[in-house]
Amino acid sequence: MSKPLSLSRLFPILTWGRQYSKSKFADDSVAAVVVAIMLIPQSLAYALVAGMPAEAGFYASIFGLTIYAFFGSSNSLSVGPVAVVSLMTAAALSKLALTSPEDYLFAVFSLTFLSGIFLLALGIFRLGFMANFISHPVISAFVTAAALIIGFSQVQHLLGISASGNNLLELLTAILGSLQDSSMLTLSIGIMAIVFILWSKSGMRNLLVALGINQSLAIILSRTGPILVAIITATLAYSLRLDQQGLQLLGDVPKGLSGFGVPKFSLDLMSNLAGSAILIAIIGFVESISVGQSLAARRRERIDLDQELVALGASNLGSSIAGGFPVSGGFSRSVVNFEAGAATPAAGLFTAILITLVALFFTPILFWLPRVCLAAIIIVAIIPLLDFSVLKRSWLYSKADFAAVTITLLLTLLVGVEFGISAGVFASIFIHLYKTSQPHVAVVGRVAGTEHFRNVNRHKVETFENLLSIRVDESLYFANTRYLEELLFKLVTEKPKLQHVVLMCTAVNKIDMSALASLETINETLESLNITLHLSEVKGPIMDRLATTQFFYALTGNNYLSHNQAVEDLNDKVVVMSSA
Repeated sequence: MSKPLSLSRLFPILTWGRQYSKSKFADDSVAAVVVAIMLIPQSLAYALVAGMPAEAGFYASIFGLTIYAFFGSSNSLSVGPVAVVSLMTAAALSKLALTSPEDYLFAVFSLTFLSGIFLLALGIFRLGFMANFISHPVISAFVTAAALIIGFSQVQHLLGISASGNNLLELLTAILGSLQDSSMLTLSIGIMAIVFILWSKSGMRNLLVALGINQSLAIILSRTGPILVAIITATLAYSLRLDQQGLQLLGDVPKGLSGFGVPKFSLDLMSNLAGSAILIAIIGFVESISVGQSLAARRRERIDLDQELVALGASNLGSSIAGGFPVSGGFSRSVVNFEAGAATPAAGLFTAILITLVALFFTPILFWLPRVCLAAIIIVAIIPLLDFSVLKRSWLYSKADFAAVTITLLLTLLVGVEFGISAGVFASIFIHLYKTSQPHVAVVGRVAGTEHFRNVNRHKVETFENLLSIRVDESLYFANTRYLEELLFKLVTEKPKLQHVVLMCTAVNKIDMSALASLETINETLESLNITLHLSEVKGPIMDRLATTQFFYALTGNNYLSHNQAVEDLNDKVVVMSSA
């Protein structure tokens, strides 16, 4: 049962803020510096992925982190722009006929606002469970495909060309068509930047440890690779005037913070963006809680899923009003935040303050930042998102899950991110319905000398000519009752001396009205054949419901507390041994 909404539950800061101490302040401050160093170039890069001006990444980070600090229940989650959601933002806007940059910005703010409203509504009405409708394999396949599209979308910046597209085929076609315009200078800088960032993750740490630096500090310093690359490449671009040799620079980034305002209301635009906003909200939420729960478990903490919906919803509303774009919890940043020692959500607030200082005083330096440097940062950031092993694992474990994974992966790559994830969700639901529409139903017999009952096809057990024991290993609902009816009547025809049928309901957790009507039909049909229907081991909550129905009073047989009791009461002692 959900706890009643209270002020301290709506604002977790009122709870952890009372116990805030100097030691926690020190831990949060260190974590904030490390995450800010990582997030500053990332936020600029993800803004470009979303089709936004670079400074929008600052606004999204600042207000996403600040608002989450007041509403969030995770001590480690770092909220801001993330790769997949940024790509989904660009994909959503590409479907609209937008004629000017101002129209594009207006549409992004509206999209972010709608995502925030949707998340906030889910949180207020305690509907966090809805995220469970997207299976983990489908999410893995979608994230992998989206990461590939993001990676290939950055190839244009690595080569110094112009090439765009909403799926892998479009991107490859555009890239191949512009290869003749490639810049070797840009490509060289991009490759060196990628190599350096990759090396910094492990090589720098090992080098620092070898030089006598504490391992914990070495790990933290090894996370500075992206900002070091940004400083080095910007310095080279400025001192050697590489822009005159064809190197594309980030250009002017406005100083300060954006103007604030609620997005203008346009019914047509809102209706066109509603579906995309819901998908972005759900994917962002799933990504956030995945990393949030994982990190919380490592500290034996817990997060409130419904409160996370409220926090992410409020963060997106703040981002839309401040001139940003959709935000969610970032996997790599949150892990860094955790490893750097973040003790409370205040670490995110301190990170926001540092980014604000950069936005207020240091944006002129960003003019010289090469775009290829941001592309290198994105490419390295999406590498951990690639998980092709999900194909092998799903193939070996479940062909149905493999089908959903393959559909999601291929359609995302070949058609686009929104179509891919939508198809994946529908495929997951359809496969679930298909699986449960044909539940595992076993004819069971008694293991000799015991009160245990096992599948006659797997074990050597006792069965009786006048008695059919059927174990149903699934809840009964509208999609699977027809299957149960057909299977049961088929089994009945194979036992000419049958007098009793006992449904063993150990695994039945729910019976809906369609299933109830089916049970009534089974009872009536068996009665016409002079066969008695019995139930055994029905769970209490189900029994409470059945006791109020006509079926319960019309049942031709009994309801037994244990299946062994039913067998002892009904069998005619003519034993047939069955075995696998």
